[in-house]
Amino acid sequence: MIDVRPFAGLGGADHGWLQARHHFSFADYYDPARMNWGALRVWNDDTIAAGAGFPPHPHADMEIITYVRRGAITHQDNLGNRGRTEAGDVQVMSAGAGIVHSEYNREDAPAQIFQIWIEPRRRGGAPRWGARPFPKAGRSGRLVTLASGFAEDAEALEIRADARVLGATLKAGESIDHPLGVERRAYLVPASGSVTINGVRVGARDGAAISAVETLHIAATEDSEIILVDVI
Repeated sequence: MIDVRPFAGLGGADHGWLQARHHFSFADYYDPARMNWGALRVWNDDTIAAGAGFPPHPHADMEIITYVRRGAITHQDNLGNRGRTEAGDVQVMSAGAGIVHSEYNREDAPAQIFQIWIEPRRRGGAPRWGARPFPKAGRSGRLVTLASGFAEDAEALEIRADARVLGATLKAGESIDHPLGVERRAYLVPASGSVTINGVRVGARDGAAISAVETLHIAATEDSEIILVDVI
């Protein structure tokens, strides 16, 4: 019900300018047992060198959520969108019928990001991009919805999927509960620190694939920052 995937055992690639770890099969890393987790298709842990980045390239039919852990990244696309997203903040690109974009680290120090891809409810639709700040102080001791496909999450960035992306910061000894439901799945990664989920330890940048659990009890064993994806 809780499958811990240690960071050291993740797939990865060293491109010089990009140090990548893959929680699921991606690019040249292939593991038939780790193709997806429900609608969650990609979770990449990327470190991008200063002044480097991804040149213009296309996407379609995917909800792409970028959580900036350190530094900042600059987005530009063929729709005319341009924006800089800083550490702790989130951007969402709904690729829809097709979009071409670039992502660069224009800063003087490396940037660290989680890039999360979730399959949409349906194919097509007009592509779009958006970003917003989520101050870590506002997530202290509680889960805050960062991106959501549900209308009731009006303060979150919108995605076109039956999913939520949530974040929290916890002091050592603090705990929170998340009602999941046995029909849904979750994937949790501590960006820093370590936690237990229903008594199972998950270390920094490890992944935890969770299913058939009614409620998640997440307890911090040290000061921690967590990102959680709740999907069908």
